[in-house]
Amino acid sequence: MLNSDAIKNIPQEPGVYLFKDKSGKVLYIGKAKNLNKRISSYFGKARDLAYKLSIITMNAHTVEHIITTTEKEALILEGNLIKRYRPRYNVILKDDANYPLLKLDINNRYPRLSIVRRMKNDGALYFGPFTSASAVRSTLRLIGPIFPLRKCRTRETAKRSRPCLNYQLGRCLAPCCLEVSLDDYQEIVHHVKLFLEGRNRELISQLKEMMQKAARELNFEKAARVRDKIRAVEKTVERQTMVSTGGKDQDIIGLSCSGKKAGIVILLVRSGYMVGTRNYSIHCEWENSGEVLEAFLKQYYRDKGFVPPEIILSDAIDDKRLISEWLTGMAGKRVSISAPSRGDKRKLVNMAVVNAENMLLERQKGDQSAILEEARSILHLRRRPGLIEGMDISNLRGDLAVASLVTFARGLPQKSDYRNYRIRDVEGIDDYAMIAEVIKRRLKKGKPPDLFVIDGGRGHLSVALKTMEDLGLEDPPDVISIAKADQGKPRDIDKIYLPDRKNPLILSRNNPVLSLLMRLRDETHRRAISYYRKRRGKRLTGSELDGIPGVGPKRKVELLRYFGDIKSLAKAGIGELNEVPGINRTVARNIFDYFHRGSFKGN
Repeated sequence: MLNSDAIKNIPQEPGVYLFKDKSGKVLYIGKAKNLNKRISSYFGKARDLAYKLSIITMNAHTVEHIITTTEKEALILEGNLIKRYRPRYNVILKDDANYPLLKLDINNRYPRLSIVRRMKNDGALYFGPFTSASAVRSTLRLIGPIFPLRKCRTRETAKRSRPCLNYQLGRCLAPCCLEVSLDDYQEIVHHVKLFLEGRNRELISQLKEMMQKAARELNFEKAARVRDKIRAVEKTVERQTMVSTGGKDQDIIGLSCSGKKAGIVILLVRSGYMVGTRNYSIHCEWENSGEVLEAFLKQYYRDKGFVPPEIILSDAIDDKRLISEWLTGMAGKRVSISAPSRGDKRKLVNMAVVNAENMLLERQKGDQSAILEEARSILHLRRRPGLIEGMDISNLRGDLAVASLVTFARGLPQKSDYRNYRIRDVEGIDDYAMIAEVIKRRLKKGKPPDLFVIDGGRGHLSVALKTMEDLGLEDPPDVISIAKADQGKPRDIDKIYLPDRKNPLILSRNNPVLSLLMRLRDETHRRAISYYRKRRGKRLTGSELDGIPGVGPKRKVELLRYFGDIKSLAKAGIGELNEVPGINRTVARNIFDYFHRGSFKGN
């Protein structure tokens, strides 16, 4: 473990720091405006440190630092070092290998477009990922007639005796057997790059200049070809969706986290039109949403040739000013970063988030089957838990007690089957009795789940088992409970209690079964707290009039406006009540009876 004495001689300067283990392997890389102050923060009390930070300091043997002139230089150096060492505890951006990309090998004398499944650090330009192989093939078919790049599959330009059919169709310049000017070919490559980056307004502007120049030089054949290209590009733009009336270039970035995985979707808006998307997955075991997005921005834009002037995020980041300055320097023009909370931009962000959620969902569907089978084995269940229900109780001093029931089908949330329960038969604080009540009510309706997960310890599990035994079910569901780790002990892990086992089951922190149970438990707890707060809020905003038949919000306002307060209203006769606007004789009778038959608490 790293000793706090190691930071005594670290200067109070901007720079980058590297935590290393005993073998010299880099564990974590960070940047700081003040190295001494930042590294000192890692040596606070264990209970004050986030789990990630405590793990780093426990496993680190040395900490090295590199001083930079400015914090901006530290930001750039941090990105380069993360790319080189790929430390375990940093957020590392991974291209989604499930999706195809378009590769433009600009290192070749005559570049061509090809479909690949993995991005390499080979100096080539990559576009995508595309949502499907058919989508990328459609893009290739669209580009072919407009921009005649070579089509032969060989890495180097093959020598042929005569051009192929693509040349005859005007889809290739045939550099394999004809003299093709490198300048002319590179011009086409440049236009393809603009097209695939969605910079169609810039592309059309350049093509129009080419057309006008050719016309001035009386090269009408070339001018006609360029005119056809302009029409083809404009036709493509017409089919795209306009999302910004200002004709702006924007990257809309949405983040969705699920367990240890995060999905990021970028909606590419060029000249106000939606021209494509990019999908990425990130491992984010310890970071919050802002940290994930910040790490993503540093890595995604590091090698980008084009940075739009506006980047819109689904979550706020801490280093917005610094990253904005860095991107401004790269782009040569001001780049703004924002995380809107409302308005049209928020709608765009929400669209990106929904796409990120769907991407994660599709990935999870393929992963959950193996996790559920592992759960059956590890938890000693009688069957594979295809349907899991989590239960939690929420109350304050026994008041307004509620329970929530959350359902996971095939390892994923099934929100249509979520349920809320008001505790009816239990008074005071008695979580055990409340669990028994909810289990009875749940199992009397509908098919039972394969597995019940109770939020609690050994006692909560025992009550659930005894309740189901008393119900005499022929095929009762399996039951387990999960208790949170002790507060202030970063090494402690959530405990799982199983029937017929004295000590809790402790799984490793990165075990997928534990992650599944924790997600279920957290979702159950969140819903129970939310429902309790909703009930409590209704009580706080209610009034004595809420329980009277026929008295809704409008009539309540009229009554209080007419009489001034509840006491004056309670003393009113039926005739007086009937004079209030909107109050007929039937409602007046209901109000009078309420205040004169013992229902009124003021009596």
